[in-house]
This record gives sequence, structure tokens and C-alpha cells, in this order.
Amino acid sequence: MARAAKHALFTLALLCASGGGVAQNTSGTSFSPAQIKQGAQLYASNCESCHGVRMQGPQWGIDLATFPRDKPERFVESVTNGTKAMPPWGDVLKPDDIKALWAYVVAGEPPR
Repeated sequence: MARAAKHALFTLALLCASGGGVAQNTSGTSFSPAQIKQGAQLYASNCESCHGVRMQGPQWGIDLATFPRDKPERFVESVTNGTKAMPPWGDVLKPDDIKALWAYVVAGEPPR
């Protein structure tokens, strides 16, 4: 399957995903607590060195707390193929991993 077709299918799945979750993006997509937790773990392993610990005080990357919640396809594209100074992660992260990262970004860091 062509890369563009895979990307389109993944984006569609991301927009349609639901699981009785606690977080929703602006399109009404719900994310399960397990998916958000997986996203938090992936974020800690792969993203926080540039985007800040628990999305607080990013060192080099954009502040993901301000990422438009109505642009999941932009997030998928940026993570998969890279953008500006951000390297591509499509060879490292699976589509379900990127979906979990999106769930974490949308849900935000739980209060401590």
C-alpha cells in the first residue's frame, strides 16, 4: 500500500477511534485511559528532551500544549515525516504509537 494511502487510512482511524475514554479532541474522538498512559510513556521516552518533561517548558520543540486539537492529521504528518527541525519518527514509532501520543497531547498531563 502506498505511503499516502497508509497515512490517509491511519488518519481516518485516528479520527474514528473511540474507547469510552476520558479525553476528547475537538472532533469528538475519545481516548481511553490506557491509550493516554501509553502515549505518556512514549512521550517520556521519545519526545520530552525537545518538548519538555510532561509537556512543561519545552527546550527546543514547540509547546505541544498549544498544538491545535482540531489538527490530528497535522500531528500525524509532523511526527511521521518530521517538520522543520524535528526529525521523522515514522520508522521508529508505529501508527498506534503515534495515535497514543496524540491521545496524550490532547488529554494533557494529569494534575499532580
